[in-house]
Amino acid sequence: MVNSISELELSNDRSNEEISQVALLQLSDDAAHREKSLAVAPEKAGYPDPVYVMAANIFQGIRKEKSPEKAIIKYGNEPLRFSLQSEDETFRRLSYELAFSTLKYQDILETILIDSYLFPSTTIPHHLNSLIIVMLYDFQDRKFQTRVLPDNEESISEVQEVEDLLNSFKTKLAAALARCRIKHDALSIYQILPESLRKQELRASTLPLYAWINTYKISPEEVYSNLKKKGYNQVTSILHVDDKVFAVDQHCYDVLIFPSRFKKDLINTDLFKDYKVIFQDKSRSLAVHSVKALLNMEDDILMVNTGSWYTVAHMSVLTSNNTSKIFVCGVQSQANNLDLKNLFTKMGCKNIEILGETFVNIESKDPRLQKVKVILLLPRCSGAGISNPVEFILNEHEDTDLLKDLSQGGTSEDKLQVLTQQQYELLTHAMKFAKAQAIVYCTCSTYPEENEAVVKKALEFQDHGVKVQPYRLSPPVLPLCSLKEIQLCTDKFFRVEPSELTNGCFLSVLTRERDPSEAVSVKDVLARAAAKGLLEGIELGKSSKREKKRKKSKTSLPKALAGDNYSIQLKIAEFLSQENKPLTVKSFLPQKTVAQDLASSPQVRKPSKPSSWPCRRWDRQAQLGRPRRESKVIALKPVEIVLPPVTLPFSGSPGFRAQMPAPHVFCRWTGSKVCCSSIFYFLKWEEE
Repeated sequence: MVNSISELELSNDRSNEEISQVALLQLSDDAAHREKSLAVAPEKAGYPDPVYVMAANIFQGIRKEKSPEKAIIKYGNEPLRFSLQSEDETFRRLSYELAFSTLKYQDILETILIDSYLFPSTTIPHHLNSLIIVMLYDFQDRKFQTRVLPDNEESISEVQEVEDLLNSFKTKLAAALARCRIKHDALSIYQILPESLRKQELRASTLPLYAWINTYKISPEEVYSNLKKKGYNQVTSILHVDDKVFAVDQHCYDVLIFPSRFKKDLINTDLFKDYKVIFQDKSRSLAVHSVKALLNMEDDILMVNTGSWYTVAHMSVLTSNNTSKIFVCGVQSQANNLDLKNLFTKMGCKNIEILGETFVNIESKDPRLQKVKVILLLPRCSGAGISNPVEFILNEHEDTDLLKDLSQGGTSEDKLQVLTQQQYELLTHAMKFAKAQAIVYCTCSTYPEENEAVVKKALEFQDHGVKVQPYRLSPPVLPLCSLKEIQLCTDKFFRVEPSELTNGCFLSVLTRERDPSEAVSVKDVLARAAAKGLLEGIELGKSSKREKKRKKSKTSLPKALAGDNYSIQLKIAEFLSQENKPLTVKSFLPQKTVAQDLASSPQVRKPSKPSSWPCRRWDRQAQLGRPRRESKVIALKPVEIVLPPVTLPFSGSPGFRAQMPAPHVFCRWTGSKVCCSSIFYFLKWEEE
């Protein structure tokens, strides 16, 4: 009896304290709401019963574990049973959002349940504790207001039982929350979160939606027209625009950007229902566009750890004009294989072949993969650059463990070490495919351990075979659209930092070093370009009679000229040695002299006006004092040329051509001015 009286007095004292605290916080309630609205979704009237059950099961699998001796709230291992079509996209999204929000505030919510004496005073079964904490988060988010159910909605008994329990503890729960906020000097529980999580939520609230156009089923012009009929206007940037707008991405010409608040409106349109436009994270589009820039007409592709099958479909769409075949590894179940084939059929994809084996179990000499020239690696990563993990998991079908890591503000050292080892093994295995000429490595992480460190280690310890050239780090093949992007890519890695416009991304391109014994002329380059349709109807003419005479005269030169040529080369070498720096321009083109290529190419146009560069005057003066036979074109020095990546619009879409961003080329010339005019002339000819 004494214990009961003392407990009653203590309860009365606490009640007075609670009332005063709640009154104090009421003055700042509006300010708290404004602060909270910037980072989390607006207040809701409650969820349907199935959403609570689904969220409780998701939370059960990703919750933070505590030692049994310290855990007051014990969670069961049995999932809650309910009947619902799991394919309902709206319910799945709401459930994941509710589970992730509960996970971020797990410690705070458990403290409120214990401080309000709901635990351990109740005798509710352990398997319902996940449902209690999930519903408590929503209860406090609604300011402890009663949920109103529609008349035609079927209720679930477990949800009704938990809701009645929380309503009976309503006052105590509100008081416990108030004490928790005062203890942390916070206007809302949002402010109790670590700063990294608060920044993540703020970015997630403004992060736009990215979607790519499936040109198998619709043209870009038709998409623009359809969107405009629905009230969407095309703009250059959607940032700080409240209206219904869309924009074309600067890096990927077939990717559209929408404000996130219009997703519910967009997802119900025929464009998205019929797989004509597909939502996907931009990092995946950057990866497939990088692969596209490295392909020739008949090159096959091997995709590893793709996550979302939409990434495979996007790669198929980009290679629709090629004869390429796309191999996808990692599909274990035959049922999943059949579902994927049906999905690809609906999307119009035909050049995809699914491999049942995991990538590490595929032999590098597999006869099916002998035409594979580019390997795309999308390894599992920590996701440290992702601002909206729920959206990313739903779109990319990633493991829900990602939610657990991001809810704690980062990945543990032990797990990061496991991930980096897996990434290293995938990259080194990809390097064993002798026929492959390029590897694209892409993650959604900002940790250098998963990005630069993995690539550099793989390059350092790669197996230098006798018959294959080693891999080297190559510059990005995507356009750099800002000074910041140029600064981030100075070491040849393509990086996108997390911001209010996009998730973080890391991308690296590895290509095999060119065999010095190989020689490719400008004619070969032009022939390859013509095969790809890049010359737009320009025919490669045959060698003219004048060219044939030149070749014949070169082959019939007397041997005595060898000594004269040698002396001329010595004089040229002396002149070049006086210059401060040699002319060095790096490229993917073979090492062949510009002079020879220009002399052998029939498509070179002569400049209409004489050049006024000093090097041209030096050439004329030198020619005046030489015999006519010495006016032959002489190779001075091998020069490599850098050409920007060529990205073509879709055929037959003149309107879409105007939407493509202009190519961005950043050149820096170093060295002597000798032969600069020739190089400039060659580059100008290449552009034309």
